[in-house]
Amino acid sequence: MTEQHLPVDFSFVLASSVHDMKNSVGMLMQTLEQISASLSPQDPQQRDQLAVLGYEAARINGELIQLLALYRMENKRMLVQIDEHYLDEIINEQLARNDILFRSRSIDVEVDCPEDVCWYLDAELLGSVVNNLLVNAARYCKSRIKIAAAIVNDELHLVIADDGRGYPDFMLKEPMATSNSVSFSQGNTNLGLLFAGEIARLHRRGEQVGRIELANQGVLPGGEIRVILP
Repeated sequence: MTEQHLPVDFSFVLASSVHDMKNSVGMLMQTLEQISASLSPQDPQQRDQLAVLGYEAARINGELIQLLALYRMENKRMLVQIDEHYLDEIINEQLARNDILFRSRSIDVEVDCPEDVCWYLDAELLGSVVNNLLVNAARYCKSRIKIAAAIVNDELHLVIADDGRGYPDFMLKEPMATSNSVSFSQGNTNLGLLFAGEIARLHRRGEQVGRIELANQGVLPGGEIRVILP
């Protein structure tokens, strides 16, 4: 009798593994927050070390979430739930998630989002984009980040800027050409830009499709990413 092997769907196995890893990293992040909260004010060095661990765990968790989302998009399993949401609530939720990171790195975060700015969008997906872009900005900025949201020409513009070195020229010309800007030696795969662009494109109105734009020397002297939803 010939032994038969079922074909292995490697992408499904990988996605399942990523999901398990994401859950484990989430538990690690909660534990780090509990340890940090229990430290006395006399332990600034330990707090800084935990902040570094928390930042790296948040970055890994964000990239795992993005990988799962991209897998679901590829396999037509991504559910988009569009409803009316206030942008200040989405922004403030992500700022709270990264409060320890900003304070440990002495980063000043400025928010420019009137309370009445609301839009039809998927709050969970956009929140993931905002979280990732904030963590990325914290990595490259010197000391300042600005996040703003406004309605411009009947489109929602969500902008995150920093005072770092800015984007290289080739990325400004083709922000979605991530394969040309991958640098494994520097730990830069630009997965966040790919994720932000794909999430933006999931938001449509008639023939209009969401998009992202990159710029330098905007409201701050570094780089600026603009997520635009119709």
